[in-house]
Amino acid sequence: MATIPVVVSVVILACLFGSESKYMVYNTSQTIVPGKLNVHLVPHTHDDVGWLKTVDQYYVGSNNSIQGACVQNILDSLVPALLADKNRKFIYVEQAFFQRWWRDQSEAIQIVVKQLVKSGQLELINGGMCMHDEAAPHYIDMIDQTTLGHRFIKNEFGVTPRIGWQIDPFGHSAVQAYLLGAEVGFDSLFFGRIDYQDRAKRKNEKSLEVVWHGSRSLGSTAQIFSVAFPENYEPPPGGFYFEVNDDSPIVQDDINLFDYNVQERVNDFVAAALSQANITRTNHIMWTMGTDFKYQYAHTWFREMDKFIHYVNMDGRVNALYSTPSIYTDAKYESNEFWPIKSDDFFPYADRIHAYWTGYFTSRPALKRYVRMMSGYYLAARQLEFFRGRNSSGPNTDLLADALAIAQHHDAVTGTEKQHVANDYAKRLSMGYDEAEAVVASSIACLVESPPSVGCGNPSSTFQQAIIETPNWFCLYYYAIIMCPLLNISYCPASETDLSNGKSLIVVVYNPLGWKREDIIRIPVAKEDVTVHDYEGREIESQLLPLFDAHVGIRNYHAAAYLGVTPRDAPIYWLAFQASAPPLGFSTYIISGSKDSGKQIRYRNTKNSVQKSVDVSYSFYSGYNGTKKDPQASGAYIFRPNGTYLIKPEVQVPVTVVRGPLIDEVHQQINSWLYQITRLYNGKEHVEVEHVVGPIPFEDGIGKEVVAKITTAMQTDKTFYTDSNGRDFIKRIRDYRADWNLQVNEPVAGNYYPINLGMYIHDDENELSVLVDRAVGGSSISDGQIELMLHRRLLNDDSRGVAEALNETVCSKEKCIGLTIQGKLYFRIDPLGEGAKWRRSVGQEIYSPFLLAFSEQDGDNWLTSRVTTFSGIDTSYSLPENVAMITLQQLDDGKVLLRLAHLYEVGEDKDLSVMTHVELKKLFPSKKISKVMEMSLSANQERSEMEKKRLVWKVEGASGSESKVTRGGPIDPAELVVELSPMEIRTLLIEFAITHHKLFDA
Repeated sequence: MATIPVVVSVVILACLFGSESKYMVYNTSQTIVPGKLNVHLVPHTHDDVGWLKTVDQYYVGSNNSIQGACVQNILDSLVPALLADKNRKFIYVEQAFFQRWWRDQSEAIQIVVKQLVKSGQLELINGGMCMHDEAAPHYIDMIDQTTLGHRFIKNEFGVTPRIGWQIDPFGHSAVQAYLLGAEVGFDSLFFGRIDYQDRAKRKNEKSLEVVWHGSRSLGSTAQIFSVAFPENYEPPPGGFYFEVNDDSPIVQDDINLFDYNVQERVNDFVAAALSQANITRTNHIMWTMGTDFKYQYAHTWFREMDKFIHYVNMDGRVNALYSTPSIYTDAKYESNEFWPIKSDDFFPYADRIHAYWTGYFTSRPALKRYVRMMSGYYLAARQLEFFRGRNSSGPNTDLLADALAIAQHHDAVTGTEKQHVANDYAKRLSMGYDEAEAVVASSIACLVESPPSVGCGNPSSTFQQAIIETPNWFCLYYYAIIMCPLLNISYCPASETDLSNGKSLIVVVYNPLGWKREDIIRIPVAKEDVTVHDYEGREIESQLLPLFDAHVGIRNYHAAAYLGVTPRDAPIYWLAFQASAPPLGFSTYIISGSKDSGKQIRYRNTKNSVQKSVDVSYSFYSGYNGTKKDPQASGAYIFRPNGTYLIKPEVQVPVTVVRGPLIDEVHQQINSWLYQITRLYNGKEHVEVEHVVGPIPFEDGIGKEVVAKITTAMQTDKTFYTDSNGRDFIKRIRDYRADWNLQVNEPVAGNYYPINLGMYIHDDENELSVLVDRAVGGSSISDGQIELMLHRRLLNDDSRGVAEALNETVCSKEKCIGLTIQGKLYFRIDPLGEGAKWRRSVGQEIYSPFLLAFSEQDGDNWLTSRVTTFSGIDTSYSLPENVAMITLQQLDDGKVLLRLAHLYEVGEDKDLSVMTHVELKKLFPSKKISKVMEMSLSANQERSEMEKKRLVWKVEGASGSESKVTRGGPIDPAELVVELSPMEIRTLLIEFAITHHKLFDA
């Protein structure tokens, strides 16, 4: 085809469009044109809820020496830009920012914005408080943060988001697809980051757009249309960025000025559109017109898009229009196309050779643990807030809810933010905990005073609480002074109290699980002459364990660093005793002085078949530092090992063995910065391994990534299983991808996967399961072995924007040392096919530990003057062992939000992977339920309405032979029984009749 000379083309265009310089009215009214290639221009901004700056700094636009970004400017400039042309559209995502902005607006502006939302010019999509990560968060946190945003949008605007917009997380989970996609009512899910090898193959096969079956249990009932962008989430190549000072050529359409370029720019547009059309099915393509923190002056973008739509459509080769993902989704659906099926997930993610984003699965392990512990605490605090009665004006759990929501952001719990931002996330969690602590303290005080009734007055009992086993609170972050935030390092003034002169320590043990539970409580005590009595006054067996130097050193340094106090003399012992508590209830234990001593030396010959067949060892990978020729270093995002080294004892240190009636322990000082305790509990059939790692030395100039390896003789044929956000387990095969022929260039990093609950391996006879206490990365690099990364300390940035090495330190009295982390792994071996029950039940116990509240008494009148045991449900009832209550929350309008989750997948357990049911009347025995509405997962619409709107997509290769999924049936308003099928979560809004009776049985 001959080209038209530039001078001639200018003359032609001048004739076409007019040569007089005057006010130009651009025709932006074009909609979809059948038979043409339709280019959907989707204006958007991606606003990280913290990354290089804190969430507040991003909002107000401060600290711009780091990054020039101001979300307030973006939202301010959007309103007049949209009002200038009714055809313009925009999508907005992050509710943590939008809600800040909304609160600042006048009533007049709010009315205008509501109209923009109603007309479809402004579409609120995704709708969570943040764009959460998909590797490190627990599914309960993903649900909670999405619910916060969705209910705000429904309350303020009367709309329900239709679109999942997870464009920036570093890989994508199956749980995101089916649970936070289909089950919240989304019609489609859009994302940007998939493996570069996967993307290349999908471009060739036109399979970037798929129907994703994320759950093998729920199958097509929870499928979702999913779109991977051709090149992340920015405008296409060819110069289509129009922020102030961007270097893309504008559309210069004034013929009286130099550099007139309309036809040239139209040609660029058409060329880019045709290129994308070659890799996309149907005659619809999407352009994501925006990227990080763009539209700070929105007019610069809309002015250029107005021109493109006007001139491209005059040109006629393709059709350009303002659009949204909803419009695009509907167009794809109406095309009647058959789509490829996608199962499992999009992990791990690599954006180029030697660049697997699997380091962030473990980065900042202390923050990951803190988030996880606050998540479990929030679940329990909401239960107690319901029992006590919610106070919307405070104190309440709202501040913790907001802090936890923000912490799920894909540059928060991931550990991929700057250090000062990580500190900010932790500070917010601490502030949220402080307010929630007041709720918990008053609730427990109310419950122990007398059988609870509506409005329990001002209880006289006072409590300080602690979460049992709160690892890593001492590491790195700020805390208000409460009684026992550092219980894991033996700092608990409440339990170290002097019990002489007739004083006793009261320990109220609250169980947030829906079934009765027994566990070992461990608290530090100052003296050995103590006894423990239960809530009926019976003395129960207890055990003293010596406090070792490793704990004492950590206690002294970190208590001073983060509480600003110098601890008194360290206690000598841990006191251990077995506690039990009813479902959603508590039991009381009394610790008092005694003339007996020496409990710590009692001996029990423990049978432990597991220990004989399993070996636990530690190694570290040296982090690749990068070179001029090959600059990709290991960092906060990227895991790029440069050799592996077994960690051997530096000197021959004797192994210390402690035996007793409740616990056997083996203590090993492996080297100066690695300490291990192997622990066996009486009556438990698993092994608990506690590790203290750090400060990791780096004086040799080598960054280190420390792993634990659990080794067996199993023949596992390269196969292992990892969880998806604590929910489904996904089969993994080393050096293999189901969707493409993997070119292996990183045999370790390329086989790492995110782990929230645990992982397991099996052979023909047995299976080894390992559970974790926080999000970590892991793999099975060798057959018969499970490998989990515990801690990372690196010396180089990995060139993904954060511009800091992952080198966390803790400072006290002008002395700074590397971060120490403390954590636990739990493992056991079962006969093949029998490990799921342990993984699911103990996994719930790890997520929802006992919550402890301490008080003191003089004399012995507590048992006669207080309620010593209590259950929030019918005393004869407990939840089925395959069901968890993941939400019990009183809302501001008085309604109660209840979520029940089936814990098992189809075929996971021969007895428990079945339909089950829950009796609502027995969950609320003394309250009359007047209405139950089943809702979408995020509780922003009735489930029945959501199902009516659900789009049913055609898929390639589908046949009538697909197994039918049976889900729980409607709830009979008289019987009030909820059915749950495997992996099903049912979300209910419950209203109670107003009565003056007790809230529940005591």
